[in-house]
Amino acid sequence: MKLGMYGLGRMGGNMAIRLARHGHEVVLLNRTRSVSEKIHAEAPKSEIADNLEDMLAKLPSPKIVWIMLPAGDITEQAIETLGKLLSKGDIVIDGGNTHYKDDVRRAAILREKGIHYMDVGTSGGVWGLERGYCLMYGGSKEAADHVDPLLEALAPGMGDIPPTKGRGSELNPRATKGYLHCGPAGAGHFVKMVHNGIEYGMMQAYAEGFEIMKMKGSDRLPAEQRFDLNMADIAEVWRRGSVIPSWLLDLCAEALAKNNDLSNFKGDVADTGEGRWTIEAAIEESVAAPVITSSLYTRFRSRSENTFGEKMLSAMRFGFGGHVEK
Repeated sequence: MKLGMYGLGRMGGNMAIRLARHGHEVVLLNRTRSVSEKIHAEAPKSEIADNLEDMLAKLPSPKIVWIMLPAGDITEQAIETLGKLLSKGDIVIDGGNTHYKDDVRRAAILREKGIHYMDVGTSGGVWGLERGYCLMYGGSKEAADHVDPLLEALAPGMGDIPPTKGRGSELNPRATKGYLHCGPAGAGHFVKMVHNGIEYGMMQAYAEGFEIMKMKGSDRLPAEQRFDLNMADIAEVWRRGSVIPSWLLDLCAEALAKNNDLSNFKGDVADTGEGRWTIEAAIEESVAAPVITSSLYTRFRSRSENTFGEKMLSAMRFGFGGHVEK
């Protein structure tokens, strides 16, 4: 298939390369042309567009435009422009971290023109090029079925993860490959939003646990109760046979192996919005979410003083997403 990829940052650029490696044709567009040229050099069957109009001219109908831009005004403006340039049957895909309520609104506007709108929650970070991306998407079944070859190419596939015991044939087989049509427009980003809220809580639990162990050597404790624990070794042993392994723990182990005191991180932990939106949804639904809420507040506090646990959070964020402290 042929599509346009608008926005070639950490995620968009690697996604374009992965699609090209799977035999799809990609028209590349980025604000900085040198970035497009860099991706073009690594992506077979790709070509560079100078602007949106040029991108659309290079695409067959129905045109597919996949947007990987930061959530907010820049994405809003791009979709508004595409709404004026595209025709009935064309497909707009927003793969950024957009608030799901914006998806619902945009889909309704484009639907009046016969344009399909899909929202694709994308997880995989800087590792997705090789590992694949977990995709949670919303939109019409017609549009989802049409772009299925693209989604399957981006997804990780079954890999070496064994099938879930008891999972029946009535459930969606795509989920076992790492991608899932979650429902109408907005559903994909809603599921990804909650995914990131859970991520906040999991990261916070690891951070707190490692800090408790780190502080066991503190002179605040009686001398006979102090332990000088090796964080890197503990992270490593937990990866093997314990009940709390995860990719996040792998990232903890890697960061600690490189620097056991994490002095290369300040512990100033940013948040990109999804945690806040998850808490807002919990409030609207009257659902208790104390772990996710507390983890978000810890990120706020980290910007005024830093602990070992917050350095651990920074290390994990850098590990999976390439997020650099401000």
